Amino acid sequence: MSMAVIGMIAGMALGFAGYFGGFGAFLLVAALGVVGFVAGRFLEGDLDPGDLLRGRGERRG
Repeated sequence: MSMAVIGMIAGMALGFAGYFGGFGAFLLVAALGVVGFVAGRFLEGDLDPGDLLRGRGERRG
């Protein structure tokens, strides 16, 4: 599945949540989408836990 299709599905989910549930539901769906995205990146091995915890000035050696 291409990133464009995934983005379209996410946009539609946010649109439905905003229309039927209001702004609070929109924010909840957006936050859970971000959590799911980060968890998926961890599971695929594209993201290390230390990447989120390191400061900007620190680099991997």
